[in-house]
Formats: sequence, structure tokens, C-alpha cells
Amino acid sequence: MSNSMSIKSKFKNYNVQFVNDLESVIVLAKCKETFFVIDKIVYNLYKNQLPQFPKERLYLLDALESKKNMCTVLEICELMTNMRAKRNTHLVSIGGGITQDITGFVASSLYRGIKWTFYPTTLLAACDSCIGGKSSLNYKGFKNLLGSFYPPDEILIYPQVFKTLTSKDYCSGLGEVVKFSVIAGQDGINKIETDIEYILEHNYVKLVEYIKTSLKFKKWFIEKDEFDKDERILLNFAHTFGHAYEAVSNYEIPHGSAVVLGMITANNLSLQRGYITKEYAERIGKVCKKILHDININIDWFELDIIIKAIRKDKKQTDESITAILLDKDCTLKIFKNIKIDEIEKSVEKLIGFLNIK
Repeated sequence: MSNSMSIKSKFKNYNVQFVNDLESVIVLAKCKETFFVIDKIVYNLYKNQLPQFPKERLYLLDALESKKNMCTVLEICELMTNMRAKRNTHLVSIGGGITQDITGFVASSLYRGIKWTFYPTTLLAACDSCIGGKSSLNYKGFKNLLGSFYPPDEILIYPQVFKTLTSKDYCSGLGEVVKFSVIAGQDGINKIETDIEYILEHNYVKLVEYIKTSLKFKKWFIEKDEFDKDERILLNFAHTFGHAYEAVSNYEIPHGSAVVLGMITANNLSLQRGYITKEYAERIGKVCKKILHDININIDWFELDIIIKAIRKDKKQTDESITAILLDKDCTLKIFKNIKIDEIEKSVEKLIGFLNIK
């Protein structure tokens, strides 16, 4: 499979490139028009491989969910507007999904849109969020309430950075890999069942293969429906419940792991309705369980009332009824409205039992 990929967008076509080193960062740092936003943890891990950045062109970000807000965006904009460069400013961001959300919003807003290069350093960002152009901020207790569509001009993936991820973050990234495998149907399930142990043992040849496959899979959806109005909505599979689990845990459950919990919950609901077989749900569940071992789950997070409240706060819910993407009878995805509270309760109870949460 190729080391590069081109994505078509109504804003601009852009490229994903897999690279073997960070030499391109050194080249970019020499340009006076570039401003760098770098995850502070990533910077400290890789500063020996990174160039010396002029202080006035560097912002080290505490990449926390609590920082994903307009205050951080304005802080970065304030520093960038002090540069001589204006509309020719080039924003370079290095980090995971939170870094991407913040800098994507800056890039889309400052001077009505500036050049932006992104280096994803988490598996979650590399295999999913780096393409598609979505940037989101939290606002007044609502996750991802503010946002824009604005893809980077270039995405550069340096797989070596995944070796320094914590086990928790590594497994969180695998959540989206498994999700794409489930969406791919029977063939996807067969393959991930065979390969999951290799990936958990950090077989990076296999891992890069799955990153490329996930991006290629998502590319079809975003080129067909860039603005999330039709086919792309199906990629929200597991997110109705996943976002709720993130919120009720106060983000102690990372996004990819929350998606895995959401996937098990959604499949429990499909099983209740007779859309999928018990055997199919269990096969997916076994793979999911293998990437959840580093998550400390508190039983208090699974009280039905707080989960329902969190679901209703999610921006994807458009009216009083609860909507979710579920696997249908032919194991393809479909949007279902009017999900009943008692169905969710039974699905959550089954999740608790399956994972032996106490």
C-alpha cells in the first residue's frame, strides 16, 4: 500500500504522507512565516530530534480536554497576530486529537483561513481524525459544541512516535481501528480477529497497514459526504454511547476506549432487536475486550440517569428522541431513531456484566 494518499475536499485537496523522520519539521522551522503549536509532552519526548524554535513562534500546549476551548484558541491567535506574516502565516501543529481540534479551529478562523500542516502523534489521530477536516471545541459543559470544517494542507505521519504512547493511549487508538474493521463487515471482523494480538504486541508493520486501511476506508465517506449530512453520519457508529461514557467519566475514559464501550453497547441493542446474532456480537465483543484492559472503570459511571442525561446533551441528538447508529440485519449500519430508555438500560447492564465492572 502506498505511503501517500490524496484527499479531495471542497476547500482544497490535501495529502497524507507517511515519513521516516522529522527532517521536514527542521525545514519548516527555518521559514519565518511558520508558527508551531506542539503538545508539551510530545515536545519533551522528542526535543532532541526537533530544531530550536524561536520563542515567539512556539506555543507549547497542555493537551487536555479542559483546554479545548475558545480561551486557548484566542491565546494562540494573540501570539500569531504579533508575527510579521499575516495571511501567509503557516501554522504547524504536532500532537494528538486535542492539538488538532484547537489548531484546526485557529487555522480556519485566523485571517479567514491560513495554511496548516499537521503531524498526528497519537494513533487515534493518525488512523481517524487527521482527515475529514473537523475541528471542535467544548463550550459550557458540552463536548464539541463549537466547530468548523477546515482540513490541513498536509498531514505527515511519523509512525515512530507511536512507540512512546502509553499503553492506555495506544489501546484507545485501536478503538477506532476496531470500529472501522466492524464497519467493513464480515471480512473486517475476520481480519482483526487474526491480527489483534500482533497489533497489541506492537507489530508496527501490521499497525501501519491498519492505519492506512482505516484512512482509505474513511476517505470514501468524507469525499462522498464532506459535511456530515448523509453517508458520513454512519461513521458515528458507537459514538452516541461513547461520548456519553467519556462525559460521565469526566474524560477519564479516553475517546477511543469510550468508542469501544459504545460499540459493545450498540451491539447489545442490535442483539436485543434481533438485528445481529449472539455469535456475531460475541466475536466483536472479544476483540473489544482485549483493548480495554488498561482502563479503570468505575461502576458509578454507569448509572442510567446520568448516561441518558449525557446522551441528550450530545450535539448529534436533534430532538427529544434518542438516535443511534446500529448494525442492522445484514450487518451494515443504519440510523435508528426513537431508541427506548429500557433498551439502553438492558444494553448497559449487559455491558457491565460482560466486562465484570464492579
